[in-house]
Amino acid sequence: MAMQSQSDMNKKIVREFYDLAFNKRNPKDAAATYLGKTYRQHNPMGGDGPQAFVDAIGNWIATMPKMKVEFKRFIADGDLVAVHSHLIPEPGARGSAVMDIFRVENGRLVEHWDAMQEVPEKAANRNTMF
Repeated sequence: MAMQSQSDMNKKIVREFYDLAFNKRNPKDAAATYLGKTYRQHNPMGGDGPQAFVDAIGNWIATMPKMKVEFKRFIADGDLVAVHSHLIPEPGARGSAVMDIFRVENGRLVEHWDAMQEVPEKAANRNTMF
């Protein structure tokens, strides 16, 4: 059996964290299991640290009880993992394209960047955002 690369392990950690926090709606356990003691947040709307993540995401997902995140791709480069996903706030909604980047250190997520763009009703091309 081949050894899993560090990039593959980091992608697995990020996928499990993201799925637990958002799709399984359990940011508290996601933070306890996957976040480092220090967690630097680059989104200006969120605070640093695991508890700030739990509070912010817990409150945010509570506003969307039928929300789900569809993962489109995970890309890893060293200690960085990028996630391209489709955030669907409720069934039938166009939702948003989301790009998250996490830095992984010793198996824990220690840093996060993100950007979000709503899926428009009409596009100037036939390509999708995914």
